[in-house]
Amino acid sequence: MEMQYKLRPVMFVGTSSDVGKSVITAGFCRIFKQDGYAPAPFKAQNMSLNSYATPEGLEIGRAQAVQAEAAGIPCHTDMNPVLLKPTTDKTSQVILNGKFIGNQTAKEYFMSGDRAALFEEVKLAYGRLASRYHPIVMEGAGSISELNLKARDITNMRMAIAAGAATYLITDIDRGGIFASLYGTMQLLQPEEKACIKGIIINKFRGDAALFQEGKKIIEELCGVPVVGILPYFRDIHIEEEDAVALQQKRRNAVSGKVNIAVVLLGRMSNFTDFDRLDKDPRVNLYYTHTEDGLSGADIIILPGSKNTIEDLIELKNNGLAAAILDAHQSGKTVIGICGGYQMMGEMIADPLKVESSKGEIAGLGILPVTTTLLAEKTTRVCEFTYRGYPELCRGYEIHMGETRMSNNNEVSSAATAIFADGHADGYFVSEKCWGSYLHGILDNPVVINDIVAPYTDEKVDTKDYSSFREEQYDKLADLLRANLDIDLVYQHLKL
Repeated sequence: MEMQYKLRPVMFVGTSSDVGKSVITAGFCRIFKQDGYAPAPFKAQNMSLNSYATPEGLEIGRAQAVQAEAAGIPCHTDMNPVLLKPTTDKTSQVILNGKFIGNQTAKEYFMSGDRAALFEEVKLAYGRLASRYHPIVMEGAGSISELNLKARDITNMRMAIAAGAATYLITDIDRGGIFASLYGTMQLLQPEEKACIKGIIINKFRGDAALFQEGKKIIEELCGVPVVGILPYFRDIHIEEEDAVALQQKRRNAVSGKVNIAVVLLGRMSNFTDFDRLDKDPRVNLYYTHTEDGLSGADIIILPGSKNTIEDLIELKNNGLAAAILDAHQSGKTVIGICGGYQMMGEMIADPLKVESSKGEIAGLGILPVTTTLLAEKTTRVCEFTYRGYPELCRGYEIHMGETRMSNNNEVSSAATAIFADGHADGYFVSEKCWGSYLHGILDNPVVINDIVAPYTDEKVDTKDYSSFREEQYDKLADLLRANLDIDLVYQHLKL
């Protein structure tokens, strides 16, 4: 389709969290790109432990980076001006326009006034983005009917009205109760909010959607807007999930005949998308666990990133997993640490500024001869590097608040896991069965995957370039949306 007319922004909101907003937003980014437009994603405020580094070395939610990839453009902080990263059950790091501006409790953040100043920042970011791209493909957060928070909302219908977005309400039929959730959501909207809603998308339908035609008609009569389509529940299209709810489906167990890789399920685990590429390797059975039995069946144990490394390490020591990880290491199993997990594998983590915890410092697992000092300044950057001297150029990104040195206070270089083009060293490498790295995305690179599974299998696979694989998935997702949604009707709603 040739680009023929200017489009107004489109927004996808939900009856609740985890209904599929992020994935559908990514799908529409790809559809508009395919149809000759120049789309860009936008989510005013994101609460997530999955984040990503922009080319400028700033931080945004990982979901918006994925959506930007689907749109075929570099990610930018204007796509996600406010990011909240929970550090405890009550406190979050606040990232504004890609930069850490401090920690706030939920009460301080959500209950202080109408957040007019923050909303102005969000609208400025939106305006900058809309001057460069169109249509803007917007995503809401959680439910749009949280009445106790609506006056302070900067993410959902307040933003839809400010942008003049044609808005679609998504619900998850797999959960059940969609008649009540859709009707209730619509009834709780103010007239100016309801006027934004152009249609409903029913997501995650199992079986023959033709059997739901009566239900579709009832929903349209109750809600006063069309159901623009019913999307099937799918497992054969692989798009990164934003919500940690997705991890619940990945708590599998060890199996015979595969290289079993256990990711330690931390309380404040961050960037679990680090393991998506590994999960696609046919040689591998990857699962998440927080039990000693779960670790005992693994060939490879990975300590992932954490938003609160010290508190998560204390929990590992208290629940017996720290001892189980040490036992696995001593018995010759592979133990790898990424970012916060790398810090945990060292001898000591010091937090003199109380960035993460009131503890001040804590002994690490002692697997690697390094010590970490947590700092107020955050390191955020996209990197190209070589792994262990292999010639292949690898890609990843850093997001951490800490500096790690050898325990004798020398720079970690002679035993580095990765070397950047400028000679800068990252991580500490003991052997192919024991290393740590700050690099998120290091396990997206085939040379690294092949190296860690080599001790456990002689099987060779065609490790297709992961970026090509991801491109295929966005196209498959766009095909699925086109086949099951009334895309022509959406275009009619978007005509200015």
